[in-house]
Order: sequence, then C-alpha cells, then structure tokens
Amino acid sequence: MFLHRSVFALTVAVACPAVASAATPPNIIFILADDVAMGDLGSYGQELIETPHLDRMAAEGTRYTSAYAGTSVCAPSRSSLMTGLDMGRCPVRANWEIKPEGQLPLPEGTVTVAGILKEAGYRTACMGKWGMGMFDTSGSPLAAGFDHFYGYNCQRHAHTYFPDFLYDDAERFDLEEGAYAGDMIQDEVEDWVRSAAGGPFFLFYSTTLPHGRYEIDDTRQYADREGWTEKEKTYAAMVSRLDEHVGRLLDLLAELGVDDNTLVMFSGDNGSSFDDNSDIARTFDQSMGGKLRGFKRGMYEGGLRQAALARWPGVVPAGRVTDGPWAFWDFLPTAVELAGATSPEGYESSGLSLVDFLKGADAPVREAFYFELQFYNRGKGRAYKANQAVRFGDWKAVRNRRGGPVELYDLGSDLGETRDLAASRPDLVERAVALMASARDDNPRWPDPALPPRAEDRPKPSNKSKGKASSKAGA
Repeated sequence: MFLHRSVFALTVAVACPAVASAATPPNIIFILADDVAMGDLGSYGQELIETPHLDRMAAEGTRYTSAYAGTSVCAPSRSSLMTGLDMGRCPVRANWEIKPEGQLPLPEGTVTVAGILKEAGYRTACMGKWGMGMFDTSGSPLAAGFDHFYGYNCQRHAHTYFPDFLYDDAERFDLEEGAYAGDMIQDEVEDWVRSAAGGPFFLFYSTTLPHGRYEIDDTRQYADREGWTEKEKTYAAMVSRLDEHVGRLLDLLAELGVDDNTLVMFSGDNGSSFDDNSDIARTFDQSMGGKLRGFKRGMYEGGLRQAALARWPGVVPAGRVTDGPWAFWDFLPTAVELAGATSPEGYESSGLSLVDFLKGADAPVREAFYFELQFYNRGKGRAYKANQAVRFGDWKAVRNRRGGPVELYDLGSDLGETRDLAASRPDLVERAVALMASARDDNPRWPDPALPPRAEDRPKPSNKSKGKASSKAGA
C-alpha cells in the first residue's frame, strides 16, 4: 500500500483536549456554506471581508488546510457528505436537474448519515438547501433520515435569495415580498435547536450563502469601500452575513448549555465560483496569494480544497492548525463512531473515522483520495464529459477531459500545481491511473473518464424521477 510520505502536522498553540464524558452522545452540527472559498475567511488570510465569528470558531477549535469537498460542484459533493461515499462509488456524480423542479434523487435504500443517526436515537434536521431529490422521490430529505426539513429543495430555485416560496418539511409556503430567505432559514435553525437541545441531535445546516445569484438586503457594511463594484460589495456582505449566522448559532449553543457536548464542523461544498483572473477572485485573493490553482468544476486544488473548521470545547484542540488531509466521505464514519452507532449490514464507507484526528492525533493514513465530476452541456449535442483526480501521499494526478492525458503534481513542493511532472515520472502516472481505475465501480450511468468520448454517452433519466433530466455543472 502506498502511504503518505509526510504526517502533515503543523500545530499552533494546541490545547490539551479533555476526554469527553457526556451522559449522552454529542450533538453534531455540520454547517455547509455554498461556494464559499478558503480565501474568504479571515482565519485563512482574508483581509477585506469581515468574518469575526468564523475566525473565533477557528481560534476556539481546529483549522484544517487540507480538507476536501466531495467534488467540485454542489449536488455530488453533498451526496458524498451524506452517503460517506467518494466519487468512485457515490450514486450522484453530477449536477443533474429534473424538470420542472429538483435534482437526480438519491436511489431507494441509500444509506445516509442522517438515517444512521436517527436510528441511533438522534433528532435530525436539514435546513437550507437539499438538492438530492424532491419530496415525491426516493431522494427526499424526509426519506433520507431527516425528521425535519426547511428551505429550498431544488438547487436551481436556491439561486434566488428573495424567492416566492420555501418548503417546511414537504409543504410549500409562500413568502412575503422582500423576505430574505437566508435570515428566515437561520431563524428556523435556532428554533429547532432550542427544541432539540434536550437530547442528541444532528443538524445539517446547508446554508446557501454566499452562492450566486448575488443578492442581499443590506450592503451598508461595505458601502464606503472605494473602487469596489456593487457585486463585490454584495459578495462581501453575503460572506459576512454567513459569518453572523454562524456566530448566532454558537452563541445559542452556549445559552442552552450544550456547547461542551456539541461538535460543530464548518466547510464549503466546493471551491470558489470565480475564475482565478476574475475581479472578485483578485480583489479578495481567493487563490490565497496564488497558493491554489483552479476553481469550481475543476480538479485542481482550488476547486476541491476547502475552508474547514471544527469546534468542540474541551475535546477538539483550540488554536490548532493542521495540514492533515480528510474529505467529505469521512464525515459519516466519524458521526457513526461519535454516536456509538453501527452502520447497516453490507454498507461500507469510502471514508475513515476522524474522531482521533479531531481530538488532536494525526490524520488517518490511507492509500488515496479519489475525485470525479460528470457533466453535460445540455442542448448542444455534445458527448457526455467528465474529469477526475487522485491524490496519493503528496502526489496529485489530474485528468481534465475524457480520455485525455494525466497531469502529475507534487503538492509537497508545488501546492499551486504549476509544474506538470508526468513526463519525468511515468511510474507515478501509471500508479495514478491504476488508482483511478480501482476507485471506480462499474456504473453505466457514469462513463469512465479514462475512456474517450462516445456519442452514445448521454444522460439517462432516473426511473424514479418525473419529467426531463439533464446534467450540467451549474448550481
């Protein structure tokens, strides 16, 4: 087995974690911010956008510099988080819209972290955006283990922050004109946490901030910034509103007296929406001084690596910064271990439990991290497309198009992926190709990115969905 060449341990002001001794299993909150970039947060070096509450969360917990989303767009990345499966085995590997509303549903019987925790006695809720199946499909959040849902089901609908309607469980309700959905969802989060604080609970807070379209009801915080466009002011205000919401939630946990028995994790679902050379990416230095290459939909680190924080007073070390790598599919086995639960018979996660890592140990050692994205430019008559990547140790291989060449980078000396070493290290390219092949299951819905494009590769609608299906790397 090929193991990591380095331990990836950079620790700053590590506090000694106490052993958890709660009478009940810990509450678990995962805050997923839509399209936030690593460079948007002050704790990662942002100097223009104010994020005091997330910076406090980093200071009171651990900040991760090598945390990976499931892949580089929304629905498959979230599916990886919920199912504990990487993109070689995940049932959803594309943003796949179902007309007139919704996305490709998770298949019947899909194992989810919410389902396991609910079976173990947890109250469960999803607030914000779902995007893994409408309420009349097998992928409904209410069929995936959640007791309560509030927000947007369809990720296309979630593009607007002033929508005509939202959902409370499966019931659609109309909104008053001018109502800012993000604040309404935050209010519901707080109400539900108050109601659930008496026993173990799992909250998947899937906030839409700061995803575009870029809309907010108040940009006064940044009104005096000279030279900024209105879009830049709006984007900054959206990131700061996200930060405000996180702060309110942390304060509520303390008010309710459950702070010390609650693990709160924060991350984004993929890298920045903005091209490295766009105005917003340059103004806010989302590439972190050129350290990360790429953005959403791509397989370079800027599209996959995410801001990630964990806070659990007395258990997760305060002030720790670590480069130990982990990925979204590690969350399910982590939550299962924390809850003292068991996975269903026959289920095997792609991930590894992070419990010891959260408490201050080194990251678990594994052979590789595998990523993939499938997409289709609807209505253009083009063949189905896909790209893929694999990280093994410090090495990272990228295939940018179906049947295309494999690039090779040494992240240990070239985090920005600027020097392709494939020509000089054919042995490692061969190793990467073998890892990519072994990571994938044989699934006719998702063509192998290693194979050249074929005209017959087209999206195949789910027999559980209604209407016309299309796959595109959009939301």
